[in-house]
Amino acid sequence: MGGNSTTLATTPIASATAASNETTWRRVGFAALIVFGLVLPFLVTRYQSFELTRAMCFAIALLGLNILTGYNGQISLGHGAFFAVGAYTTAIMMHHWGLPFWLTLPVAALVSFIIGVAFGLPALRLDGLYLALVTLAMALAVPQLLKYFDTWTGGTTGLTLKKPPVPTTLGLDRDRYLYLLAYFALLVMFWLGSNLLRGRAGRALVAVRDHPISAAAMGIDVARTKTLAFGTSALFTGVAGAMSAILIGFVSPDSFPPFLSLAFIVGSMVGGIATVGGALFGGLFAVFVPNWAADISDAAPWAINGVVLLAFMYLMPTGVAGFFGPRLARWLRQFAQSKAGRKQ
Repeated sequence: MGGNSTTLATTPIASATAASNETTWRRVGFAALIVFGLVLPFLVTRYQSFELTRAMCFAIALLGLNILTGYNGQISLGHGAFFAVGAYTTAIMMHHWGLPFWLTLPVAALVSFIIGVAFGLPALRLDGLYLALVTLAMALAVPQLLKYFDTWTGGTTGLTLKKPPVPTTLGLDRDRYLYLLAYFALLVMFWLGSNLLRGRAGRALVAVRDHPISAAAMGIDVARTKTLAFGTSALFTGVAGAMSAILIGFVSPDSFPPFLSLAFIVGSMVGGIATVGGALFGGLFAVFVPNWAADISDAAPWAINGVVLLAFMYLMPTGVAGFFGPRLARWLRQFAQSKAGRKQ
């Protein structure tokens, strides 16, 4: 009896201690990753730092796509258009009006959000493949529209931007400075996205995705949720496009082909389409795997890229984050419980 009562009394304490340990180790792991991200550009070449910056821009865009497709179930093959909207909003403000880059980012986010909401309203009548085809049409149309308004967009020749000056006090080259700017934007956008998806809005997105009728019966405005999902997704992708324009220093309609939207979909699937961290893995895949394939074979880079993609889909059908995430969480939980058990 006494032994049983002692076990029953200590079990809640051990569970609480294990939960506290797990939270602590999670925070330590995240802090270590953030520090590693700060140090990384100084461990690689300038070109590799530039490519990592591109990957972070893609990761922000993929997070926006994951919010729409992974968490809300709306398929989009046209997110390259929102990427272009954000890039051109920043480019026009910097090129024509001479505004600093940091001032253009909130405007690019707002313009992308408004266009995303405007597109999300008629998209309410569509679903599945029909919605995917309409969004693909948007990806095809936007580059042509950019050529038409040549007074603002520069037409086929595009716009050249002056890259942000590097503060002399930092002692950094331009590529590593731009990396740190993009890294800061990545942390902010991922923090916002994570908080959004963990909160009430995120639960509403998933409820509408899984059971729209039940969600409506529980008082969730399905139409409003879907529309705001489009707007929020476009906002994230627009910020990514703006950061990409600042990084490269040039925009043109040919910079945003329809294939860009397909690359976003592929990166989202590889990273984990219904995850937050998967967007980062997807961004790395979308930037580095095509380059790696081209280095292996100039004749058939897309064949190698396709083989790598098939391998990922076969070995990790839920994406990199979907495959490793639960396993890492399980290991961390067991580690925290063992630590709590030793203290008892």
